[in-house]
Amino acid sequence: MLVEILIAVGIVGAAGIAASVRIVRQYERGLVFRFGRVRRAPSEPGLRLLVPGIDRMTKVNMQIVTLPVPGQDGITRDNVTVRVDAVVYFKVVDPVQAIVGVENYRFAMLQVAQASLRRIIGESSLDDLLSNRQRLNEGLELMIDSPALGWGIHIDRVEIKDVALPETMKRAMSRQAEAERERRGRVIAAEGELQASEKLSQAAERMADTPTALQLRLLETVVEVAAEKNSTLVLPFPVELLQFLDRTSAGDGRRSADVPEQARTERDVSTRAEAGGERRDAPVDRPSERAT
Repeated sequence: MLVEILIAVGIVGAAGIAASVRIVRQYERGLVFRFGRVRRAPSEPGLRLLVPGIDRMTKVNMQIVTLPVPGQDGITRDNVTVRVDAVVYFKVVDPVQAIVGVENYRFAMLQVAQASLRRIIGESSLDDLLSNRQRLNEGLELMIDSPALGWGIHIDRVEIKDVALPETMKRAMSRQAEAERERRGRVIAAEGELQASEKLSQAAERMADTPTALQLRLLETVVEVAAEKNSTLVLPFPVELLQFLDRTSAGDGRRSADVPEQARTERDVSTRAEAGGERRDAPVDRPSERAT
């Protein structure tokens, strides 16, 4: 009989010890409630003993929590309907405040994140949502962190994951992007033509001083075209050669026009010389001879 009593007492004692022992992991903190009143200092990691029936422990995870924010529909400042989703990274820094200050800190963080995300959508334009993600993330983090500080929660970072646009807006943006690309292509081509024209103008001025360079350039062009193994080669006739032939023919014409005039002048001189000789050779009547 005594043995049975001792065994029963041992079993009860073992059950009481098992009920009073708690193991707190490294990433956790334990809040001990004694008669409903929380002890201010959380229990550190390790083995902790509680008073059975008097103490009650609540464990708080101190790791960084990843909280996905469901996609929120909203209208931007420039009247575009979008759907934006985000993710919030936070951790508990004050376990007492996280448990005592708010009923369910995870649910409270989710609601604050959704409300802040909708507010960000309404205050931002579509271009900001697509290009200025960093600035919007910082603003969203400040909006969520303001109430979270009172709950003993620290916001590590907030990221906007995706911005869903209507199909009509996607097509409009695609057309805008194509038009912008075409405009840039035309501007670049025009700038290339301008630079090429400036270089050609400089080359023309340089070749005007040395006409032979134009002939050499023509021969180089012929060689380049002949390297393509074309069946037909059209060779342009140089304008400079035409000008040279024109000047040559004009010079020959002037020389042929000057020759008859020179010949007439020589004939006139010879005629006058012959006439003078005849006058010198003709007899001259002297007064003495006529008297005789």
